[in-house]
Amino acid sequence: MTSSPRRRIAIVGLGMAVTPHAQSLRDLSGRIDVAGAFSPTRARRDAFFARFDFPMTGDLDALVNDPTISAALILTPPRTHLPLVTRFANAGKHVLLEKPLEVDTPRAETVVDACERAGVALGVVLQHRFRPAARALAQCIAANRLGEIAAASVHVPWWRPQTYYDEPGRGTLARDGGGVLLTQAIHTLDLFLSVAPPLAEVAAFVRTTPLHRMESEDLACAALRFENGALGTLNATTASYPGFPERIEITGTRGSAILSGGKLDLYWHGGRHETAGEEGMQGGGADPMAFANDAHRAVLAEFLDALDAGRAPANSGRAALAVHDLIDAVLASSQTHTPVAVRQRPRP
Repeated sequence: MTSSPRRRIAIVGLGMAVTPHAQSLRDLSGRIDVAGAFSPTRARRDAFFARFDFPMTGDLDALVNDPTISAALILTPPRTHLPLVTRFANAGKHVLLEKPLEVDTPRAETVVDACERAGVALGVVLQHRFRPAARALAQCIAANRLGEIAAASVHVPWWRPQTYYDEPGRGTLARDGGGVLLTQAIHTLDLFLSVAPPLAEVAAFVRTTPLHRMESEDLACAALRFENGALGTLNATTASYPGFPERIEITGTRGSAILSGGKLDLYWHGGRHETAGEEGMQGGGADPMAFANDAHRAVLAEFLDALDAGRAPANSGRAALAVHDLIDAVLASSQTHTPVAVRQRPRP
């Protein structure tokens, strides 16, 4: 049996999001080497090096032009994704990109197109799909164990203090592209779309509550209608103190599924009850990084598996466009005060 090659990877961006990725790279050191960790800021490089003994660099060009590097892990603010992804893709390097793809859907589509034109893989860090309970739910839905789905809802009652939004650029359209939908709830919304029937339309309202001073929304509510006739609701906020586990509820003709944080409960008609995983907070409170790196490690491992097999990652850039389409429909419905159809793309 032929062993898979070790890969050299570049880390681009050493901000708040880097810790679970660095832990995962260390966990998977048998498969991957960090060729360089880049930040333009010396203080940030020094602080990161004190925790993770990876090679540091302030020279982005050196990473782009290094022929021994086969992939880049890009962890910078959303507005920077398009130019960075384009540079690494044009240099023939695969990309694992922190969510969201970009600040808006046209730029997100350009990110995806750039990688496809260059013939490199693009994975997106939407790690909620990779939790054990989420995988159990996906398997249940794929096997049609719940029967015909009659209702499906998603609830993200998270909390962020004002100090979180006081960081320059956070919650702004210029840097982040949006608020709770694109920055926090996107993980659960992506998972929800992967297990629910295809969405047909939404009727929504969004706002910024008195709990925060910020440009973008911290509360979104929507009624959902699916193509098969099922109905549901969407609720997402960062104003629900002190923060509670996100929740997906699916009602089928044979039973109901409730995924709360990291725990799945299956209730079957007739009284049988199954569980998988463990309930708990996953970064939904004041500390957005208060979670283990297990799901991030699973994302990275699957990305490496995809590269070794020459296939697209399970969380590919093309697949990630679906959650952008949902967010666009919610925002458009709120602006027009009318139901809005959700764009339907061919599933990759």
